[in-house]
Amino acid sequence: MTSPSRPLLVWDGECSFCRRWIERWRGLTGDRVEYATYQDVAARFPEIPREKFAEAVRLIEPDGRVSGGAEAVFRTLSFARGRGWLIALYRRMPLFAPISEWIYRNVARRRPFFDRATSVIWGPHLVPPGERLTTAIFLRVLGLIFACAFVSLWVQVIGLVGHDGILPAADYLHAVAEQVGAIRFWGIPTVLWLGSSDGALHTVCAIGTAASLALALGLAPLLSLIVAWVCYLSLCSVCRDFLWFQWDSLLLETGFLAFFVAPWVWRSRGRADPAPPRAALWLLRWLLFRLMISSAACKLGSGDPTWRNLTALDYHYWSQPLPNWISWYANLAPHAFQKFSVLVMFACEGLAPFLIVAPRRIRFAGAAAIAGLQVMIFVTGNYGIFNLLALALLIPLLDDGVWPWRWERFRRTRAATAPVPAAGSATAAPDSAAPRASAPRWPAWLIRPIAAALIFLGLVPLFHTLRWPDRWLGPAPIAYRLLSPFRIVDPYGLFAVMTTQRLEIVIEGSMDGASWEPYEFRWKPGNVLRRPEFVTPHMPRLDWQMWFAALGTPRDNPWLLAVCERLLQGSKPVRALLGADPFHGVPPRFIRAEIFDYRFTDFATRRATSAWWRREPRGSYLPPLALREGRLSLANPVESPP
Repeated sequence: MTSPSRPLLVWDGECSFCRRWIERWRGLTGDRVEYATYQDVAARFPEIPREKFAEAVRLIEPDGRVSGGAEAVFRTLSFARGRGWLIALYRRMPLFAPISEWIYRNVARRRPFFDRATSVIWGPHLVPPGERLTTAIFLRVLGLIFACAFVSLWVQVIGLVGHDGILPAADYLHAVAEQVGAIRFWGIPTVLWLGSSDGALHTVCAIGTAASLALALGLAPLLSLIVAWVCYLSLCSVCRDFLWFQWDSLLLETGFLAFFVAPWVWRSRGRADPAPPRAALWLLRWLLFRLMISSAACKLGSGDPTWRNLTALDYHYWSQPLPNWISWYANLAPHAFQKFSVLVMFACEGLAPFLIVAPRRIRFAGAAAIAGLQVMIFVTGNYGIFNLLALALLIPLLDDGVWPWRWERFRRTRAATAPVPAAGSATAAPDSAAPRASAPRWPAWLIRPIAAALIFLGLVPLFHTLRWPDRWLGPAPIAYRLLSPFRIVDPYGLFAVMTTQRLEIVIEGSMDGASWEPYEFRWKPGNVLRRPEFVTPHMPRLDWQMWFAALGTPRDNPWLLAVCERLLQGSKPVRALLGADPFHGVPPRFIRAEIFDYRFTDFATRRATSAWWRREPRGSYLPPLALREGRLSLANPVESPP
């Protein structure tokens, strides 16, 4: 027998099933392994009977070693990067070798069946088509989401944290600087340490928006992404209560992980970009897994009876922070349908994420299930960029085989009809669809340990959600706390406990202390005749915070007292966060907050009264307040403080 110069895998050239898998393995091993059909090379190895070649693949190595069946497959794949663990399991793990050989023999005997199964499970792309275009689309979508987040915040930021806003950023940063010294730069990571005036806030929003649009256009993707991320982190750090929602954390974590898939080029061109590191793609998939599993686990682990008995959706549509008019109709669905919907939700959040590691089409089915859930949440509520981000995180589950090639065919047709430049001409250019192999990318020696560290850190919030002790994770909880100001690994899980009552705070002003006029908010429920509207992807921060404030007390929400103080002072930026001003620009002398119990009406009530809501008073939330010597105080000193 003449030994080959490289490992040679010999296979049955008449087997369609074998041909598919050989092409996949060839893509993994490259030129480190040679492949040939036994019909072509069996004569070179007379020591091996032809029937042995026909019943199983044979790996013939330069040292003369011959292996067959599952062992040959694992030894072949050991020449691919990162696949050596398979042959290690074959050699060392008890029962792994005999079970593998049994599976191989049964598959080999039923090749036509498994050939059809391969077509069903993997589709026409058993050989991975790559993720260059997929990554480019993901980054462009992420850029648009960043832009939506910046523009939404830009129109509110002065009212929220400007000089005359609810929680002025300048005052906050000054207080932190006085108390903690130099460590403030780590604890409050923001470029606004350089200046936190209203102009600086506008500038950061403008730069972030411009960088986001550049990312969406594929211009300097990595640089644009870094700038957008730094700007958004800077705003989150100073906006405090108003930018500590889970979607803000999700945007920052997604943006940070996207650093590692962004190509190091000045212009992204889809399939012509460098291939993204596999480890970085798995980081994004790991984030999606944590997001979904945490959402299911927090509901089941909370002990809330509405989730356990599948009645949560009987309350959700009208008790959620910002319903829309579709929520009103969804609330009228039959009780049995609502219970079934909760089961579907648990399947999408708790089971579908495990399909992330499944073969191609099964993985796509899991992505479709999660996408369906996110679309339903999107159309029945207003959650800002949250659902858009969750949908964007599904894109890395796809590959380039799902996208149409029409643009590529158009480019080739145009190139074929264009004048051909002379050889050596300065106008000659390489095929722009060919991958730019010379473009730099994150080196594997750096990206792999970073990926391993981030996956390990991601276990900390996941363990907390699952109520497992984090002491099992060694030093990871300490590192997690140290890095928490940068929000690169965060906890997730919405609606762990379903609210079964909707309490709404209505802020009222008065000129004489006798007659009171309500301040109408633009988006949260107020006037019962006003239809709940769509506001996504805009996120009205104050409207959302009012929902949370109703779940607690004034002492839990000191920012609400600041809102009242600013309204008494006549702050235009704060008034701009609300709807119509009942006092037409003149600040009231007194202000108070009443609380009401809101609930959707039914068809009959709405036909009779045109009301979308019914409400009942539940007493006082804040007693009458007034300004005395520039400070907020009780309008009636006899009353007890809130």
